[in-house]
Amino acid sequence: MRQIILIPDPEVGGYTVEVPSLPGCVSEDDTLEEAIANIKEAIELHIESLIAHGEEVPEDYAPIHLMLV
Repeated sequence: MRQIILIPDPEVGGYTVEVPSLPGCVSEDDTLEEAIANIKEAIELHIESLIAHGEEVPEDYAPIHLMLV
């Protein structure tokens, strides 16, 4: 299980999803449900690629603290 960040796009619609513990693992889609389904697949593929290339799979981050500044 990985922490994700869901970023809505109010101008265009849809969502961008990022995985903080897997830099470069990003997905997007028109609905929240589709965006989450896509990022689950992206996480699996990203980790498979890391393993296939002999790279270390990073641990997930500690709990995220959200702040407005």
